[in-house]
Amino acid sequence: MSTRVSRIITTAIPAHGHTSPLLAVSADLAARGHEVVFLGGARFAGAAERAGVRFVALPPEADFDDRDLDAGFPARAALTPGPERLAFDARHIFTDPIPHQYRALLALLEDFPAKAVLADAFVQGVLALALSRPRAERPALVGIGVTPPLLPSVDTAPFGLALTPLPGEEGRERNRRLREEAERRVEPLQRYTEKVFDQLGVRLPEGPRGLAPVTVPDHYLQLTVPGFEYPRSDAPETFRLIGALPGAVGIVGEEQPLPDWWARLSEGRPVVVVTQGTLANDDLGALLAPAVTALADRDVLVVAATGRPDGPRELTELLGGRLPDNTLAAGYVPFERLLPLTDVLVSNGGYGGVQNALRHGVPLVVAGASEDKPEVAARVRWAGVGIDLRTGRPEPEAVDRAVGEVLEDGRYRERARALREELERYRPFDAIAELVESL
Repeated sequence: MSTRVSRIITTAIPAHGHTSPLLAVSADLAARGHEVVFLGGARFAGAAERAGVRFVALPPEADFDDRDLDAGFPARAALTPGPERLAFDARHIFTDPIPHQYRALLALLEDFPAKAVLADAFVQGVLALALSRPRAERPALVGIGVTPPLLPSVDTAPFGLALTPLPGEEGRERNRRLREEAERRVEPLQRYTEKVFDQLGVRLPEGPRGLAPVTVPDHYLQLTVPGFEYPRSDAPETFRLIGALPGAVGIVGEEQPLPDWWARLSEGRPVVVVTQGTLANDDLGALLAPAVTALADRDVLVVAATGRPDGPRELTELLGGRLPDNTLAAGYVPFERLLPLTDVLVSNGGYGGVQNALRHGVPLVVAGASEDKPEVAARVRWAGVGIDLRTGRPEPEAVDRAVGEVLEDGRYRERARALREELERYRPFDAIAELVESL
Protein backbone atom coordinates (compact mmCIF):
# COMPACT_ATOMS: atom_id res chain seq x y z
CA MET A 1 0.00 0.00 0.00
CA SER A 2 1.29 3.43 -0.91
CA THR A 3 2.03 5.81 1.93
CA ARG A 4 2.89 8.81 -0.24
CA VAL A 5 1.73 12.17 1.06
CA SER A 6 -1.90 12.90 0.23
CA ARG A 7 -3.90 16.10 0.46
CA ILE A 8 -6.90 15.56 2.71
CA ILE A 9 -9.75 17.81 3.79
CA THR A 10 -11.51 17.07 7.07
CA THR A 11 -14.64 18.88 8.18
CA ALA A 12 -17.26 18.90 10.92
CA ILE A 13 -20.19 20.99 12.02
CA PRO A 14 -19.08 23.53 14.68
CA ALA A 15 -20.08 21.46 17.72
CA HIS A 16 -17.61 20.06 20.22
CA GLY A 17 -18.84 16.46 19.99
CA HIS A 18 -18.56 16.51 16.19
CA THR A 19 -15.37 18.53 15.85
CA SER A 20 -13.35 16.66 18.49
CA PRO A 21 -13.28 13.28 16.69
CA LEU A 22 -12.62 14.84 13.27
CA LEU A 23 -9.71 16.82 14.69
CA ALA A 24 -8.35 13.67 16.34
CA VAL A 25 -8.48 11.97 12.92
CA SER A 26 -6.85 15.04 11.36
CA ALA A 27 -4.01 14.99 13.89
CA ASP A 28 -3.36 11.30 13.26
CA LEU A 29 -3.29 11.72 9.47
CA ALA A 30 -0.97 14.72 9.78
CA ALA A 31 1.33 12.72 12.05
CA ARG A 32 1.51 10.06 9.33
CA GLY A 33 2.82 12.68 6.93
CA HIS A 34 -0.33 13.69 5.07
CA GLU A 35 -1.20 17.30 4.29
CA VAL A 36 -4.47 18.05 6.06
CA VAL A 37 -6.81 21.05 6.06
CA PHE A 38 -9.66 21.21 8.57
CA LEU A 39 -12.80 23.14 7.59
CA GLY A 40 -14.75 23.99 10.74
CA GLY A 41 -16.19 26.47 13.21
CA ALA A 42 -14.18 29.60 13.91
CA ARG A 43 -13.80 28.87 17.61
CA PHE A 44 -11.83 25.70 16.80
CA ALA A 45 -8.99 27.46 14.96
CA GLY A 46 -6.66 27.02 17.94
CA ALA A 47 -7.63 23.37 18.30
CA ALA A 48 -6.76 22.75 14.65
CA GLU A 49 -3.37 24.38 15.23
CA ARG A 50 -2.77 22.06 18.20
CA ALA A 51 -3.74 19.14 15.97
CA GLY A 52 -0.99 20.18 13.57
CA VAL A 53 -3.25 20.95 10.61
CA ARG A 54 -4.15 24.00 8.58
CA PHE A 55 -7.47 25.62 9.51
CA VAL A 56 -10.11 27.15 7.24
CA ALA A 57 -13.23 28.66 8.79
CA LEU A 58 -16.73 27.75 7.70
CA PRO A 59 -18.67 30.78 6.42
CA PRO A 60 -20.68 32.60 9.11
CA GLU A 61 -23.94 31.21 7.67
CA ALA A 62 -22.74 27.70 8.51
CA ASP A 63 -21.13 28.54 11.85
CA PHE A 64 -22.63 28.66 15.34
CA ASP A 65 -21.58 28.23 18.96
CA ASP A 66 -22.92 24.96 20.33
CA ARG A 67 -22.30 26.20 23.89
CA ASP A 68 -25.31 28.52 23.51
CA LEU A 69 -27.54 27.30 20.71
CA ASP A 70 -30.52 29.28 22.00
CA ALA A 71 -28.60 32.53 21.50
CA GLY A 72 -27.83 31.63 17.91
CA PHE A 73 -31.31 30.25 17.28
CA PRO A 74 -33.69 32.24 19.55
CA ALA A 75 -36.84 30.37 18.48
CA ARG A 76 -35.28 27.15 19.75
CA ALA A 77 -35.46 28.28 23.40
CA ALA A 78 -39.26 28.03 23.43
CA LEU A 79 -39.20 24.35 22.41
CA THR A 80 -38.94 21.55 24.96
CA PRO A 81 -36.52 18.69 24.28
CA GLY A 82 -38.19 16.08 22.13
CA PRO A 83 -39.59 15.71 18.59
CA GLU A 84 -40.42 19.39 18.12
CA ARG A 85 -36.94 20.58 19.03
CA LEU A 86 -35.33 17.79 17.01
CA ALA A 87 -37.34 18.92 13.96
CA PHE A 88 -36.22 22.52 14.52
CA ASP A 89 -32.58 21.45 14.81
CA ALA A 90 -32.81 19.27 11.71
CA ARG A 91 -34.19 22.16 9.67
CA HIS A 92 -32.22 25.15 10.91
CA ILE A 93 -28.99 23.78 12.42
CA PHE A 94 -28.30 20.90 10.03
CA THR A 95 -30.13 21.69 6.77
CA ASP A 96 -30.00 25.48 6.29
CA PRO A 97 -26.15 25.50 6.29
CA ILE A 98 -25.89 22.93 3.46
CA PRO A 99 -25.47 25.44 0.58
CA HIS A 100 -22.85 27.36 2.54
CA GLN A 101 -20.94 24.17 3.42
CA TYR A 102 -21.05 23.10 -0.24
CA ARG A 103 -19.74 26.40 -1.56
CA ALA A 104 -17.03 26.48 1.12
CA LEU A 105 -15.89 23.01 0.04
CA LEU A 106 -15.81 24.04 -3.63
CA ALA A 107 -13.77 27.14 -2.81
CA LEU A 108 -11.35 25.15 -0.67
CA LEU A 109 -10.91 22.50 -3.37
CA GLU A 110 -9.94 25.22 -5.84
CA ASP A 111 -7.10 26.22 -3.53
CA PHE A 112 -6.35 22.76 -2.13
CA PRO A 113 -7.21 19.93 -4.59
CA ALA A 114 -7.57 17.14 -2.07
CA LYS A 115 -7.57 13.42 -2.78
CA ALA A 116 -10.18 12.77 -0.09
CA VAL A 117 -12.72 14.62 2.05
CA LEU A 118 -13.43 13.10 5.45
CA ALA A 119 -16.62 14.60 6.82
CA ASP A 120 -18.69 14.40 9.95
CA ALA A 121 -21.92 12.86 8.66
CA PHE A 122 -23.84 16.02 9.60
CA VAL A 123 -21.90 18.12 7.08
CA GLN A 124 -24.42 17.44 4.34
CA GLY A 125 -22.83 19.91 1.98
CA VAL A 126 -20.59 16.93 1.18
CA LEU A 127 -23.63 15.15 -0.27
CA ALA A 128 -24.16 18.01 -2.71
CA LEU A 129 -20.52 17.68 -3.77
CA ALA A 130 -20.93 13.92 -4.32
CA LEU A 131 -24.17 14.28 -6.27
CA SER A 132 -23.09 17.23 -8.42
CA ARG A 133 -20.20 15.61 -10.27
CA PRO A 134 -18.95 12.18 -11.32
CA ARG A 135 -16.47 10.34 -9.13
CA ALA A 136 -13.59 10.96 -11.54
CA GLU A 137 -14.07 14.72 -11.18
CA ARG A 138 -14.08 14.97 -7.40
CA PRO A 139 -12.18 13.67 -4.36
CA ALA A 140 -13.21 10.49 -2.60
CA LEU A 141 -15.82 11.24 0.06
CA VAL A 142 -15.76 9.45 3.40
CA GLY A 143 -18.54 9.96 5.94
CA ILE A 144 -17.58 9.62 9.61
CA GLY A 145 -20.37 8.63 12.00
CA VAL A 146 -19.83 10.48 15.29
CA THR A 147 -23.38 9.88 16.61
CA PRO A 148 -25.58 6.78 16.55
CA PRO A 149 -26.25 6.11 12.85
CA LEU A 150 -29.51 7.39 11.38
CA LEU A 151 -29.32 4.58 8.82
CA PRO A 152 -32.82 3.04 8.47
CA SER A 153 -33.17 -0.74 8.44
CA VAL A 154 -35.82 -3.45 8.45
CA ASP A 155 -34.18 -4.59 11.71
CA THR A 156 -34.40 -1.32 13.65
CA ALA A 157 -37.05 1.17 14.72
CA PRO A 158 -36.75 4.66 13.20
CA PHE A 159 -34.05 6.83 14.71
CA GLY A 160 -35.31 9.08 17.49
CA LEU A 161 -37.75 6.67 19.14
CA ALA A 162 -35.03 5.13 21.35
CA LEU A 163 -36.47 1.64 20.85
CA THR A 164 -34.11 -1.32 21.03
CA PRO A 165 -34.37 -4.08 18.40
CA LEU A 166 -37.19 -6.60 18.64
CA PRO A 167 -36.20 -9.91 17.03
CA GLY A 168 -38.04 -11.91 14.40
CA GLU A 169 -40.99 -11.08 12.21
CA GLU A 170 -42.75 -9.35 15.10
CA GLY A 171 -39.90 -6.87 15.27
CA ARG A 172 -39.81 -6.31 11.52
CA GLU A 173 -43.53 -5.67 11.45
CA ARG A 174 -43.20 -3.21 14.33
CA ASN A 175 -40.35 -1.45 12.54
CA ARG A 176 -42.29 -1.28 9.25
CA ARG A 177 -45.31 0.25 10.94
CA LEU A 178 -43.22 2.78 12.87
CA ARG A 179 -41.21 3.64 9.76
CA GLU A 180 -44.38 4.46 7.81
CA GLU A 181 -45.56 6.67 10.66
CA ALA A 182 -42.17 8.38 10.89
CA GLU A 183 -42.03 9.03 7.16
CA ARG A 184 -45.43 10.71 7.27
CA ARG A 185 -44.37 12.80 10.25
CA VAL A 186 -41.10 13.99 8.70
CA GLU A 187 -42.44 14.51 5.19
CA PRO A 188 -42.45 18.34 5.58
CA LEU A 189 -38.80 18.20 6.63
CA GLN A 190 -38.01 15.87 3.73
CA ARG A 191 -39.59 18.30 1.26
CA TYR A 192 -37.71 21.19 2.88
CA THR A 193 -34.40 19.34 2.53
CA GLU A 194 -35.09 18.41 -1.08
CA LYS A 195 -35.80 22.06 -1.84
CA VAL A 196 -32.45 23.10 -0.37
CA PHE A 197 -30.64 20.59 -2.59
CA ASP A 198 -32.76 21.52 -5.62
CA GLN A 199 -31.56 25.11 -5.27
CA LEU A 200 -28.02 23.78 -5.71
CA GLY A 201 -29.03 21.90 -8.85
CA VAL A 202 -28.76 18.58 -7.04
CA ARG A 203 -31.44 15.93 -6.54
CA LEU A 204 -31.34 13.73 -3.47
CA PRO A 205 -31.82 9.99 -4.02
CA GLU A 206 -35.21 8.58 -3.14
CA GLY A 207 -35.57 7.13 0.31
CA PRO A 208 -35.80 8.00 4.01
CA ARG A 209 -33.93 11.03 5.28
CA GLY A 210 -31.31 9.03 7.18
CA LEU A 211 -30.30 6.97 4.13
CA ALA A 212 -28.46 9.50 1.94
CA PRO A 213 -25.77 10.54 4.48
CA VAL A 214 -24.66 6.89 4.58
CA THR A 215 -25.18 5.74 0.98
CA VAL A 216 -24.13 8.84 -1.01
CA PRO A 217 -20.48 9.05 0.22
CA ASP A 218 -18.05 6.54 -1.26
CA HIS A 219 -17.37 5.12 2.21
CA TYR A 220 -19.03 5.47 5.60
CA LEU A 221 -17.11 4.71 8.79
CA GLN A 222 -19.07 4.49 12.03
CA LEU A 223 -17.12 5.16 15.23
CA THR A 224 -18.30 2.24 17.32
CA VAL A 225 -18.22 -1.57 17.53
CA PRO A 226 -20.89 -4.26 16.96
CA GLY A 227 -21.35 -4.72 20.70
CA PHE A 228 -22.69 -1.15 20.93
CA GLU A 229 -24.63 -0.90 17.67
CA TYR A 230 -27.78 -2.60 16.47
CA PRO A 231 -27.24 -5.22 13.73
CA ARG A 232 -28.65 -4.36 10.30
CA SER A 233 -28.96 -7.21 7.83
CA ASP A 234 -29.56 -4.72 5.00
CA ALA A 235 -26.70 -2.29 5.68
CA PRO A 236 -24.85 -1.21 2.51
CA GLU A 237 -21.37 -2.60 1.88
CA THR A 238 -19.88 0.86 2.33
CA PHE A 239 -21.09 0.99 5.98
CA ARG A 240 -18.35 -0.15 8.36
CA LEU A 241 -17.92 -0.12 12.14
CA ILE A 242 -14.31 0.75 12.89
CA GLY A 243 -14.20 1.22 16.67
CA ALA A 244 -14.34 4.24 18.97
CA LEU A 245 -11.63 6.88 19.07
CA PRO A 246 -9.63 7.47 22.24
CA GLY A 247 -10.21 10.79 23.96
CA ALA A 248 -8.67 13.72 22.07
CA VAL A 249 -6.93 15.27 25.07
CA GLY A 250 -5.29 18.61 24.41
CA ILE A 251 -6.80 19.14 20.93
CA VAL A 252 -10.31 20.61 21.17
CA GLY A 253 -9.86 21.70 24.78
CA GLU A 254 -6.70 22.85 26.47
CA GLU A 255 -5.44 20.15 28.78
CA GLN A 256 -6.34 21.16 32.32
CA PRO A 257 -4.18 20.80 35.42
CA LEU A 258 -5.28 18.21 37.93
CA PRO A 259 -7.63 19.55 40.62
CA ASP A 260 -6.11 19.93 44.07
CA TRP A 261 -8.39 17.16 45.37
CA TRP A 262 -7.08 14.55 42.90
CA ALA A 263 -5.29 12.49 45.57
CA ARG A 264 -8.63 11.81 47.28
CA LEU A 265 -9.62 9.55 44.39
CA SER A 266 -7.28 6.94 45.86
CA GLU A 267 -9.00 6.85 49.27
CA GLY A 268 -10.50 3.43 48.50
CA ARG A 269 -14.15 4.41 48.23
CA PRO A 270 -16.00 3.73 44.96
CA VAL A 271 -15.74 6.73 42.63
CA VAL A 272 -18.93 7.88 40.90
CA VAL A 273 -18.41 10.51 38.18
CA VAL A 274 -21.38 12.67 37.16
CA THR A 275 -21.35 14.76 33.99
CA GLN A 276 -23.71 16.49 31.59
CA GLY A 277 -21.03 16.70 28.92
CA THR A 278 -20.23 19.83 26.95
CA LEU A 279 -23.49 20.53 25.08
CA ALA A 280 -26.58 20.00 27.24
CA ASN A 281 -24.99 21.42 30.38
CA ASP A 282 -26.56 24.86 30.57
CA ASP A 283 -28.88 23.68 33.36
CA LEU A 284 -26.96 21.69 35.96
CA GLY A 285 -30.24 21.09 37.78
CA ALA A 286 -31.16 18.52 35.15
CA LEU A 287 -28.76 15.75 36.22
CA LEU A 288 -25.78 16.97 38.26
CA ALA A 289 -27.74 18.45 41.17
CA PRO A 290 -30.16 15.48 41.51
CA ALA A 291 -27.28 13.01 41.30
CA VAL A 292 -25.13 14.80 43.88
CA THR A 293 -28.16 15.04 46.18
CA ALA A 294 -28.97 11.37 45.65
CA LEU A 295 -25.48 10.15 46.47
CA ALA A 296 -24.77 12.46 49.43
CA ASP A 297 -25.37 9.70 51.99
CA ARG A 298 -23.69 6.87 50.11
CA ASP A 299 -20.20 5.70 50.99
CA VAL A 300 -18.84 6.82 47.63
CA LEU A 301 -16.74 9.68 46.33
CA VAL A 302 -18.68 11.77 43.82
CA VAL A 303 -16.86 13.76 41.12
CA ALA A 304 -19.14 16.39 39.56
CA ALA A 305 -17.56 17.29 36.19
CA THR A 306 -19.58 20.33 35.20
CA GLY A 307 -18.00 20.98 31.80
CA ARG A 308 -17.67 24.75 32.19
CA PRO A 309 -15.62 27.11 34.36
CA ASP A 310 -18.55 28.51 36.36
CA GLY A 311 -20.07 25.07 36.85
CA PRO A 312 -18.84 24.37 40.41
CA ARG A 313 -20.20 27.72 41.62
CA GLU A 314 -23.60 27.17 39.97
CA LEU A 315 -23.85 23.62 41.29
CA THR A 316 -23.03 24.83 44.81
CA GLU A 317 -25.76 27.48 44.56
CA LEU A 318 -28.29 24.91 43.35
CA LEU A 319 -27.50 22.81 46.41
CA GLY A 320 -28.09 25.64 48.87
CA GLY A 321 -24.56 27.00 49.10
CA ARG A 322 -22.67 23.87 50.13
CA LEU A 323 -21.59 20.66 48.44
CA PRO A 324 -21.98 17.36 50.33
CA ASP A 325 -18.83 16.18 52.08
CA ASN A 326 -18.38 13.30 49.61
CA THR A 327 -18.59 15.52 46.50
CA LEU A 328 -15.72 17.05 44.54
CA ALA A 329 -16.59 19.53 41.78
CA ALA A 330 -14.59 20.83 38.84
CA GLY A 331 -15.15 22.78 35.67
CA TYR A 332 -13.00 20.49 33.58
CA VAL A 333 -11.25 17.24 34.41
CA PRO A 334 -8.94 15.09 32.24
CA PHE A 335 -11.29 12.15 31.58
CA GLU A 336 -8.53 9.97 30.14
CA ARG A 337 -6.94 10.06 33.61
CA LEU A 338 -10.21 10.06 35.56
CA LEU A 339 -11.99 7.12 33.94
CA PRO A 340 -9.41 4.47 34.99
CA LEU A 341 -10.23 5.49 38.58
CA THR A 342 -14.01 5.46 38.06
CA ASP A 343 -16.46 2.77 39.20
CA VAL A 344 -19.67 4.24 37.68
CA LEU A 345 -20.26 7.07 35.22
CA VAL A 346 -23.56 8.94 35.54
CA SER A 347 -24.02 10.71 32.21
CA ASN A 348 -26.64 12.39 30.05
CA GLY A 349 -25.57 10.18 27.16
CA GLY A 350 -23.06 11.89 24.87
CA TYR A 351 -22.05 9.31 22.24
CA GLY A 352 -18.30 9.83 22.45
CA GLY A 353 -18.27 10.16 26.23
CA VAL A 354 -20.23 6.95 26.76
CA GLN A 355 -17.93 4.98 24.49
CA ASN A 356 -14.90 6.51 26.15
CA ALA A 357 -16.18 5.16 29.47
CA LEU A 358 -16.61 1.74 27.87
CA ARG A 359 -13.04 1.91 26.56
CA HIS A 360 -12.09 1.84 30.25
CA GLY A 361 -14.64 -0.82 31.22
CA VAL A 362 -16.76 1.64 33.24
CA PRO A 363 -20.51 0.82 33.54
CA LEU A 364 -23.05 3.61 33.29
CA VAL A 365 -26.23 5.23 34.51
CA VAL A 366 -27.62 7.36 31.67
CA ALA A 367 -30.26 10.10 31.79
CA GLY A 368 -30.58 12.05 28.54
CA ALA A 369 -33.47 13.69 26.69
CA SER A 370 -31.95 16.06 24.12
CA GLU A 371 -30.24 15.60 20.75
CA ASP A 372 -29.30 11.95 20.12
CA LYS A 373 -28.95 11.13 23.82
CA PRO A 374 -32.08 8.94 24.20
CA GLU A 375 -30.73 6.77 21.37
CA VAL A 376 -27.36 6.48 23.13
CA ALA A 377 -29.10 5.60 26.40
CA ALA A 378 -31.13 2.91 24.63
CA ARG A 379 -27.90 1.36 23.36
CA VAL A 380 -26.49 1.36 26.89
CA ARG A 381 -29.57 -0.61 27.94
CA TRP A 382 -29.41 -2.94 24.92
CA ALA A 383 -25.70 -3.67 25.41
CA GLY A 384 -26.23 -4.43 29.10
CA VAL A 385 -23.51 -1.99 30.18
CA GLY A 386 -25.69 0.20 32.37
CA ILE A 387 -29.12 1.54 33.28
CA ASP A 388 -31.18 3.92 31.16
CA LEU A 389 -33.29 6.19 33.38
CA ARG A 390 -35.35 7.21 30.30
CA THR A 391 -35.53 10.85 31.27
CA GLY A 392 -33.29 13.88 31.15
CA ARG A 393 -34.41 15.13 34.58
CA PRO A 394 -34.34 12.14 36.95
CA GLU A 395 -35.49 12.24 40.55
CA PRO A 396 -32.68 11.80 43.10
CA GLU A 397 -34.23 8.54 44.30
CA ALA A 398 -34.04 7.07 40.78
CA VAL A 399 -30.37 8.01 40.46
CA ASP A 400 -29.57 6.52 43.87
CA ARG A 401 -31.31 3.22 43.05
CA ALA A 402 -29.59 2.95 39.68
CA VAL A 403 -26.10 3.71 41.00
CA GLY A 404 -26.63 1.22 43.81
CA GLU A 405 -27.72 -1.47 41.36
CA VAL A 406 -24.75 -0.91 39.06
CA LEU A 407 -22.31 -0.97 41.97
CA GLU A 408 -23.83 -4.10 43.50
CA ASP A 409 -24.76 -6.14 40.41
CA GLY A 410 -21.55 -7.36 38.82
CA ARG A 411 -23.22 -8.05 35.47
CA TYR A 412 -22.99 -4.41 34.43
CA ARG A 413 -19.26 -4.19 35.06
CA GLU A 414 -18.78 -7.60 33.42
CA ARG A 415 -20.54 -6.40 30.25
CA ALA A 416 -18.65 -3.09 30.31
CA ARG A 417 -15.37 -4.97 30.52
CA ALA A 418 -16.44 -7.20 27.63
CA LEU A 419 -17.11 -4.06 25.58
CA ARG A 420 -13.69 -2.75 26.60
CA GLU A 421 -12.09 -5.92 25.23
CA GLU A 422 -14.07 -5.59 22.00
CA LEU A 423 -13.09 -1.93 21.61
CA GLU A 424 -9.44 -2.83 22.19
CA ARG A 425 -9.52 -5.15 19.16
CA TYR A 426 -10.28 -2.24 16.83
CA ARG A 427 -7.78 0.29 15.47
CA PRO A 428 -9.92 3.15 14.12
CA PHE A 429 -7.02 5.47 13.26
CA ASP A 430 -5.33 2.68 11.30
CA ALA A 431 -8.58 1.83 9.53
CA ILE A 432 -9.06 5.44 8.41
CA ALA A 433 -5.43 5.85 7.33
CA GLU A 434 -5.43 2.57 5.41
CA LEU A 435 -8.59 3.57 3.57
CA VAL A 436 -7.19 6.99 2.66
CA GLU A 437 -3.89 5.51 1.53
CA SER A 438 -5.64 2.87 -0.61
CA LEU A 439 -7.75 5.32 -2.61
